[in-house]
Amino acid sequence: MERTVDFSRPYDVIVAGGGNAALCAAIAARRSGASVAIVEKAPRFYRGGNTRHTRNMRCAHDSATATLSGPYTEEEFYDDLLRVTQGNTTPALAKMMIRKSKDMLTWITEQGVRFQPSLGGTLSLGRTNSFFLGGGRSMLNALYRTAAGLGVHIAYEAEVTDLEMDGPRFVAAEVTTPAGRQRLVGRALVAASGGFEANIDWLKEGWGEIAENFLIRGTPYNRGSLLRTLIGKGMKQIGDPTQCHAVAIDARAPKYDGGIITRLDCVVFGIVVNNRCERFYDEGEDIWPKRYAIWGRLVAAQPDQIAYIVFDARSLQLFMPSLFPPVTGATIEELAGKLGLDPVALRATVDGFNAAVQPGTFDDKILDGCHTEGLSPPKTNWARPIEEAPFYAYPVRPGITFTYLGVEVDEDARVQLAGGGRAENIWAAGEIMAGNVLGRGYAAGIGMTIGSVFGRIAGEGAGSHAKR
Repeated sequence: MERTVDFSRPYDVIVAGGGNAALCAAIAARRSGASVAIVEKAPRFYRGGNTRHTRNMRCAHDSATATLSGPYTEEEFYDDLLRVTQGNTTPALAKMMIRKSKDMLTWITEQGVRFQPSLGGTLSLGRTNSFFLGGGRSMLNALYRTAAGLGVHIAYEAEVTDLEMDGPRFVAAEVTTPAGRQRLVGRALVAASGGFEANIDWLKEGWGEIAENFLIRGTPYNRGSLLRTLIGKGMKQIGDPTQCHAVAIDARAPKYDGGIITRLDCVVFGIVVNNRCERFYDEGEDIWPKRYAIWGRLVAAQPDQIAYIVFDARSLQLFMPSLFPPVTGATIEELAGKLGLDPVALRATVDGFNAAVQPGTFDDKILDGCHTEGLSPPKTNWARPIEEAPFYAYPVRPGITFTYLGVEVDEDARVQLAGGGRAENIWAAGEIMAGNVLGRGYAAGIGMTIGSVFGRIAGEGAGSHAKR
């Protein structure tokens, strides 16, 4: 049974946030013997931040398991991270996280989380990523049950809106609740309250007015209030305000909380054009889990922040569909009309692409080398003519999952001070510090790795500090 936070008493550890990182921190701190309070901004039904929309976690492992088809070494994981971030990472923190991720599958299973065999096909994650049985919501429920069973106290609709500090030492949190503002005293603080992706005004500070056309595929509750407070209290900032996990999602998705079911995984099977019917990037550059998170930024750079994935009947069954059905046309011209595009221009782009496709053996599960020649931009894999009716398209917009601007931490997940040194008793985990590892780019499941690994480290560190 969940116990409610008692604002009249101090706690050893206060955890701000209610997602994967926060729960791993709370459980680890409680298992160390500390009293723990979780302060979650969302209502109970929407608890968990972006973890509600997740499916899997990427961890290093030395051999196949019941749910993974083969080994995924620390070296390969690090190589993948360097590739997707283009070297924009903190090597020591990244290598430490990867090393500690090897124990995470066992540890998190011990906290009640269950896994299923990984999905195959074009996701290509069967060897690298462990999928949660029942998805992110089930994973969250398992962690909340464990936390409650251990005696962690939880407050919903409770947001940390200010921090009382004594120099570099955290003293108390100001928590805004339906009953008004409350003062919550703690011996240590773990900041795990996510990024600022749901704060459109803050996004505009980096992106400008085009941010109005962004869709927020994650929780509407991540507005960055604690991040702003930490920076304002002298914590060291890290990351670029325009860098984020941004994917191309169905343009018909809701403004917030569309989640995984609005993501589109069919880019590699067709072409992507802007509203001028122009292609603008290589759709077949690499396997989808290593490239899907670049497409949000690519679409953001197009006129009116809109694009269209166009493919034919042969590709319809090769990917998991969106919540929304594709737009359909018996001809390319009919399809263009339904999309509001110039039929002549779209026909010319499709014909030009078809003429550039070279002979090859199409294979949706590997880098098949089926490519174009004499076309700019090229398509380097999975290129085959778009010629079999009916024809399909999905309109897409940038879908922001989480932001990378955050607070800097060390290998103990301790928050660093802008003036040098580190905060005496403040730790951070999850999206609020993800920029330490993800300077740019993304590969499937790394966000959950960051949350779990740094959450556990932060919880153990905060719990140990509080009990001294």
